[in-house]
Order: sequence, then C-alpha cells, then structure tokens
Amino acid sequence: MRKSGAFTLIELLVVIAIIALLMAILMPSLQRVRTQARAVACQSNLKQWGVIWAMYTDDNHGMFPKRGASTGRWIDVLFDYYYKDDKFRVCPAATKIAFPQYPPGASSTLEVGGDALTSWGRLAESSGRPAGTYGSYGVNGWVYQPAEDTLYGKPAQFFWRTPNVKRAAQVPLFLDCWFWCGWPEHTDTPPKSDDRSARYPGDDNAMNRFCINRHQQAINGVYLDYHVDKIWLKALWRQQWSKPPRFDVGAPKPNWETESPWMTSFKDD
Repeated sequence: MRKSGAFTLIELLVVIAIIALLMAILMPSLQRVRTQARAVACQSNLKQWGVIWAMYTDDNHGMFPKRGASTGRWIDVLFDYYYKDDKFRVCPAATKIAFPQYPPGASSTLEVGGDALTSWGRLAESSGRPAGTYGSYGVNGWVYQPAEDTLYGKPAQFFWRTPNVKRAAQVPLFLDCWFWCGWPEHTDTPPKSDDRSARYPGDDNAMNRFCINRHQQAINGVYLDYHVDKIWLKALWRQQWSKPPRFDVGAPKPNWETESPWMTSFKDD
C-alpha cells in the first residue's frame, strides 16, 4: 500500500513549535537592529543640521543668532534653511508629534514639549515661521549671541557666540531634545524618571530637556566643530555646555541612586 506524503498533525505541530522558537530567538536581535538603524538615521539627520548651522554662520559673519528674551530663536531665524524637508527635523525614534494638529492656546513648555519618543510641536506662528513647525532636536542655548548683558539671567560672557572657539569639539551645539532649546548647568539635576510626567517646565535645570533615553541610554548630538557623536546620558554632565568656569566639567555628578534611580545602571562616561 502506498504511503501518504502528507505531514501528520504531530509533525506539523513540531514544525510550528520550531518556527515559534526561532522567532522568539530572532525577535530581540531584529529589535536591536531596528533600534540601531534609527540611531544611525538620527546621526545622519544631525550631520545635515551641522551643514545648516555652518551655512547660517557663514552667511552671518561667523556668528550664531543674536538671542533676546523673545527674539532670535533658531526655529525662526534658520527657517529658510530647514523648512523644505520635515523628515530630517525629526529623529526616527520620535516620529510621534506632541500636537498632531496645532490647537490655538497651547503655548506652555509642557504642552508643546515632547519626550524621548515624541517630537515637540506643533508650534504657533512666529517671526515669519508658519504655524505647525515641529521637531525632535534642540539647541544648546549657550551658543547664541546674547542681545543684552544677560539672557534669562545668564551672564553674556559665558556664551560661545561663534563656532570658531578652542575646544569646539567638546561643545554641544544641536542635540536630541524634548524641547527646542536649553541652557544646561553643571548643578542641574537629572529627571526623576524618563516618563513624560517627569519633565521640568522651567528654563533652569535645563539638562533634563536633553537627558532622555532615546537611543539606549544615550542621545545623539552635533558639536561646534560639526562632528556628530553619541552621548551617554551620564556623560551629559561632562560636556562643555558653556564657557568655563560657568560650566565645570569636573564638578561632582548627580547621585544617580537617590536623584534618578532609573539611570543607576546606565553606562557611565
């Protein structure tokens, strides 16, 4: 009698079980590859931003924008350089927008701000920039030219003003951020958690705007010399954000265990 060439039910179940096991083994690896691909694409975006900042300073006598309390924001003065392409304004890990459609009246930092996986915006119209602007990167506010002797209470002598400085490779310019700007201090405390509810709304303690777990314990950033690098979150307190001695890279770091337990096991610089 001719034997059937069909699989038995038991054989089919064994094959299905093997496929399920292989999928379970492969899925974490595939997820890691996907995460790494997003980080690489983010760095590619920031390289384009480095070109944009270089173009702006070349067009403006080697100087960064002149910033007042309500004037000179990069999202306004650089609009003609970046408006043509939405995609490179957003890290691939943060494509969700805080406000998919701009609601009139939403103007506070927390309302328009994003988080590790959410872009900031959409913003109201301002200085020729149309309503609806959004992004997932923010500028180190210390690179601006202050329009007055102080800017948000910060003395003008500690601002960089131009990319043509010593130690340019150590000065962050433009980075992953849940807001569009920040003025970090070495005394800033880290966020209590990476949750959206832990965001701090003020312009002080601004390190928490950059301290977001967007790229596996790190963010990406472009520096004043326009190179792009991965920055471990704990190493944010070792970047030369403002001119010394205003920002002391040798100052004691936060106590991770008591101030930010979620970062305790993170890689250190």
